[in-house]
Amino acid sequence: MLESVSLFLGSTEIIVLVVVIGVLIFGAKKIPELAKTFGKAKGEFEKGKIQGDKELKDFKGEIDSISKDKEVKSD
Repeated sequence: MLESVSLFLGSTEIIVLVVVIGVLIFGAKKIPELAKTFGKAKGEFEKGKIQGDKELKDFKGEIDSISKDKEVKSD
């Protein structure tokens, strides 16, 4: 069903439709508060992603150094 709706509506119309539905469901006063909450959540997600990537990179570095140590010892 969504595919048939998206065929008739462009991205701008879909965004407007979502905003209108949001205003109808939550009310106009609640929208800025929701946007602020979503912004904070996105920021926390990005921080977590960066931290996870850093830990993964550090872990890969440790594995590489252990592998090199084993290669040196086996020679």
